[in-house]
Amino acid sequence: MKFQKMHGLGNDFILFDELDPLKFDLPALAIRLCDRRQGIGADGIILILPSEIADVKMRIINSDGSEANMCGNGIRCFAKYIYDNQINTALSFTIETRAGIMIPELIVEDGKVLFVKVNMGAPLFERSQIPMTGSAGMVINEPLLVSGKELKISSMLMGVPHTMVFVEHLDNMDIVSTGKEIEQHPTFPQKTNVNFVEVINDKEIKVRTWERGAGSTLACGTGSCASAVAASLNGLTGKEVTVHLTLGNLLIEWIDNSVYMTGTANHVFEGWLKPDSFELT
Repeated sequence: MKFQKMHGLGNDFILFDELDPLKFDLPALAIRLCDRRQGIGADGIILILPSEIADVKMRIINSDGSEANMCGNGIRCFAKYIYDNQINTALSFTIETRAGIMIPELIVEDGKVLFVKVNMGAPLFERSQIPMTGSAGMVINEPLLVSGKELKISSMLMGVPHTMVFVEHLDNMDIVSTGKEIEQHPTFPQKTNVNFVEVINDKEIKVRTWERGAGSTLACGTGSCASAVAASLNGLTGKEVTVHLTLGNLLIEWIDNSVYMTGTANHVFEGWLKPDSFELT
């Protein structure tokens, strides 16, 4: 089986378009392949599959074996893979995900994909939709007790659950321990992704993310979208912001309650796996 290793601003994935999901234990396969010492190494694996309701279907299995509904960096890699491998050479097409139909727009120059812009859909703010325990309503700048300290959080569903913590200096935050504790907080029955956000000005923010199912990652597309929306709702920025991540930037625009994400996707290398070296179901 041929695979490609790709990344979106350091958030890396192993992509397959020849893998039959019925023949493999996908969680076990993802855990094994994503291992950075004994496998290929990645934050998750992505499957390119046929769809009955869209041009193509995307499935994402995280490095811990859990399946994600959506992934912003992953879908940019997915869209570039589709175009580069001539599965679909249109500059815009539909992708079926567990979070709904997504529509990427490819910005191409001399046959090369420079950027991918994706309509990520509308954020959902009702507590039960995220989901979170507690009374109905939006979760904006709400106190949450973490290790005996009160943190102010804003939460939403941006394809997947996201919780934002605004901080003065990202470098002073223990993203791993605090992120892990918020992710597993009983307030979130399905856990949550956690984004630590530093506001630079009304058009720029810095974000670092602890991802549910993957841990600390170099970038998170849905997290960048959620962080930009939360910054606007808290009156800290406008509705168009540049999100500074560890290895580069994303442009996030919140227009008519749809969130648009524009960023890069990069091919790293390709290789082949022998199917008989992995356990079949």
